[in-house]
Amino acid sequence: MGNIKRENIEIQLLLDAIFQKYGYDFRSYSRAHVKRRILRRLAMTDLETVSDMIKEVLYHPDFFDKLLLDLSINVTEMFRDPSFYMTVRKEIIPVLRTYPFLKIWHAGCSTGEEIYSLAILLQEEGLYGRVQIYATDFNEVVLEKAKEGIYPIDFIKDYTVNYQQAGGTRSFSDYYSAHYDYVIMKKALRERVVFADHNLVTDGVFGEMNMIICRNVLIYFNQELQGNVHKLFLESLCPGGFLCLGSKESLRFSKYYDSFTAVLEKEKIYRKKYGDIIAPLKKQPVPETQGPISKI
Repeated sequence: MGNIKRENIEIQLLLDAIFQKYGYDFRSYSRAHVKRRILRRLAMTDLETVSDMIKEVLYHPDFFDKLLLDLSINVTEMFRDPSFYMTVRKEIIPVLRTYPFLKIWHAGCSTGEEIYSLAILLQEEGLYGRVQIYATDFNEVVLEKAKEGIYPIDFIKDYTVNYQQAGGTRSFSDYYSAHYDYVIMKKALRERVVFADHNLVTDGVFGEMNMIICRNVLIYFNQELQGNVHKLFLESLCPGGFLCLGSKESLRFSKYYDSFTAVLEKEKIYRKKYGDIIAPLKKQPVPETQGPISKI
């Protein structure tokens, strides 16, 4: 048996162990992505094989926590892909403005940079006072960072450029305060946000949303899992609701493509058709609205 084949078997056993022990299911993630992350963690240890990692995962939760961070998708930034936010501002906001109240689900919010970007955009467009944003991720560590809203000051220059290119109407510095090597996002940006644990792989429908944002998460899933999540999003949107995917993602080859209209294919923004009938699934309880998360 070749080394690569043996390694693939070991990785499958490791993923099975993670699912059985902790309930996190990475078995349908892109195998290339998962393998790359696992081997990266292996290289950072004194362990010799992936099989050695199985024992560590089963007996040492601290080791699993580190591996979980490796397997999470935490690549994000403020106003990532500025043209997307500019498009939302110009094309989607005028539609959302016609609703008396809005529910927006940002799935896979990671450390929260894009949550604050959305909150800023909605504030500037005068919609923040009548919106409820649900920011979810399966990783409690990154979700806690999202709640804190504290980021290295080294990134602010790039974030400011993104903000300006995204059509920002104020000074980006209005939205944070600087403290030594970090910036702290203004408390008001969290007042309409509920941070909650939700796993796209194993959890259910999240309520009737006017817009769902899930960018650059599905590229790490295999085709079957992508289809499951497309269905989850379809059932979580109200008729006419918007689905916003990442720049490298698309519904074009999904079996649920016909249930959507491509509003702006370039920016991967779709809209659920009216009158679409699908078999209902059990709904995931939507978290209660909560006040400010942390005191800063």
